[in-house]
Amino acid sequence: MRNPIFIALLLAITACAPQQIVKKNTLPMTANAPHADMPNINLESAIYELPVREGVSYQDVIDSLKSISEGMNYVNPANFPIAENMKKRGIDPQGIKEVRSYCNLGQGTEIMLDHPEFLVFAPCRIAIYEKPDANKKFKLYLALDRPTFDLKSIKNPTARAQKAAQELEAGLLELIYKASKGDF
Repeated sequence: MRNPIFIALLLAITACAPQQIVKKNTLPMTANAPHADMPNINLESAIYELPVREGVSYQDVIDSLKSISEGMNYVNPANFPIAENMKKRGIDPQGIKEVRSYCNLGQGTEIMLDHPEFLVFAPCRIAIYEKPDANKKFKLYLALDRPTFDLKSIKNPTARAQKAAQELEAGLLELIYKASKGDF
């Protein structure tokens, strides 16, 4: 049998010993956006939100999305007029609310071939909506669901899928950036 005094002394010494401090996750929380006048990318969120520049109308944004997406080899297979459907049910949508889906078949296909379950996130969606600013004036925004964040839901994504998600996200960020300025 061990000596109880020895055990008590050992416990007292270890309790007083300096404890090693374990650092919390040191991974960055944000990443730089592709353009200096864009908000940083929150790596902890699936949503990337970008305000539309003053003077750029909803129609400018729609026309810009159409023109730029076609030039980038994206297809627009579906649009979801959420606000219109809310109005039909007697609900005030409080501004513009819609979702437009875009897809670059080359990049998206590489992810879906390796991970068919990624289809749940396809095609990529861009939300166009208004919400009140600090002065309670409605402001127009574009937002997207980040493919690189969505890929975190896939167990052991392949290198090819990771690369394709990064390329797809970079393209979508460029698309909403240009559309937020009304570019063509």
